[in-house]
Amino acid sequence: MTELISNKLARAFLQNKIIAPIPDKYTKNLKKADNFRRLCESKINKPIVGFKAGGTAIPLLKKLKEKEPFYASVFKQNLLKNKKKVKINKFTLGIELEVCFLVKKDFFSNKKKLTNKNIKKYITHIAPCLEIVGYRQRKKGIKSLGDLCSDFGGNIKFIIGKKKIFKNIKVDNLKTNISNKKIKHSVNGNTKTVYINPINALRFVLNKIKKDKINLNKNFYVFTGSTVGVVPILGKGLYSGKIEKIGSVKTKII
Repeated sequence: MTELISNKLARAFLQNKIIAPIPDKYTKNLKKADNFRRLCESKINKPIVGFKAGGTAIPLLKKLKEKEPFYASVFKQNLLKNKKKVKINKFTLGIELEVCFLVKKDFFSNKKKLTNKNIKKYITHIAPCLEIVGYRQRKKGIKSLGDLCSDFGGNIKFIIGKKKIFKNIKVDNLKTNISNKKIKHSVNGNTKTVYINPINALRFVLNKIKKDKINLNKNFYVFTGSTVGVVPILGKGLYSGKIEKIGSVKTKII
């Protein structure tokens, strides 16, 4: 049964389709949801360009009674350049604004314990990013962190803004904003809401992929989690995200 359901979800991922909700037994427990995610990802014969941290807001973790976030692979087909269009459906949960790091492939040969200081030598670039979050299933809302984790991390598309060379930019307390001027919708945020800070979220992801013995043998992206929470998409049109000292990124929702 697990193989059958994971095959259905993997096909939905590849074909951009919506299927019936998967059974709760794969989503209620985060560990089981993570195992199911890995199984689904193993069925996708497409290039992986990076990883995302999910559930990085401490209040959300406490509300859902989880001790830590999760991570998921990001496939090349879900990565878009700045200002590209994204088509949504009624099972799209919202849009997020994140700090994205480009990490050297040298990281994979690292044998030392990662700290928030020595991790910086592996960062080449930093960029603002918008993530469209949602399901490939006919369900809405978030009952557990496993809901998102089990469904390929809930990532529909990532849109990356202009990358800047990382020169030890302090990212622990930067103002952020996401807006759609057409519908007069604007939400402010701060990078400190991301699992203490984006560098800490980055360390979490790198420690996880190191533990799982993953090696892409190339530079890769890490998306560190939303600085504004999951912002509902109240209308179509141009959404703009801005992160202080890092830059801006845009996408047109259609």
